Amino acid sequence: MDAVHRFLFEDLDIRGALVQLGPSWAEMTATRGYAAPVRELLGELAAVTALIGSNLKAPGRIGFQMSGHGPVSMLVMDCNEKLQLRGMARSSLSDEAPAHVAGVPALLGDGQLVLTLQTENAETPYQSVVPLAGETVAAVFEHYLEKSEQQPARLWLAADGESACGLFLQKLPNADVLDPDGWERIEALAATVKSDELRLPPATLLTRLFHEENLRLYPPRAAEWHCPRDVEKVRAMLYTLGREEVEAMLEDADIIAVEDEICGHEYRFGAEILDELFPPEGRVLH
Repeated sequence: MDAVHRFLFEDLDIRGALVQLGPSWAEMTATRGYAAPVRELLGELAAVTALIGSNLKAPGRIGFQMSGHGPVSMLVMDCNEKLQLRGMARSSLSDEAPAHVAGVPALLGDGQLVLTLQTENAETPYQSVVPLAGETVAAVFEHYLEKSEQQPARLWLAADGESACGLFLQKLPNADVLDPDGWERIEALAATVKSDELRLPPATLLTRLFHEENLRLYPPRAAEWHCPRDVEKVRAMLYTLGREEVEAMLEDADIIAVEDEICGHEYRFGAEILDELFPPEGRVLH
């Protein structure tokens, strides 16, 4: 698992992809304590982000933020061109929340989807904001993709504590020319997929769903959760605050605690950080 598998119906001008996140998804959420419905939403967003992120051709990072006024106030997921993922959820639900509380309207309420794309050569990121239009994460992104790319798209998503998976289909411009009924046929076949089948080996699943179609399966692209600790980055942030500000923070508490919410790391610094960042005059630290 932990890969995106792209494929093409060569006789139909329809493309697709299967994303399967296993160990990386379990690692991403292992210490978060998310309620099951929250974990499901975030996993589905992770699968979609990997699918769309696999289209990045140059160094950069694409991210999605779903926010609303429900018990889940925010979901964030992004990845770079290497399909290195990171993300988090902000929610008031406890890990004992009932599983039947599910779906975008119940958990997020009225809100918006924000796409942010930062490429290596762009001075400022591109951003797009649309309403949360749909009952599920799949429906929200189907609506977004059809509006942004002007081509019909379908998604089937599933996530739990062990995996986050998704099946994606998109109709390309020449599909109706090659086979007027092709898109409807492929869409109907894909709609028979069951959540647990999305974990099957790609060739097994695609053969099961589309055994009469001429389908090319491309080599997989590996994905991973990538959110290492970065103490130097946090130290640099404290340095920009200046000695007086850091000193004031230590007067309020013996320890400065900095939380990296998106990665789930906490950084703690004691009084020694003052002289480490701001050496007394005439003293040089190495």
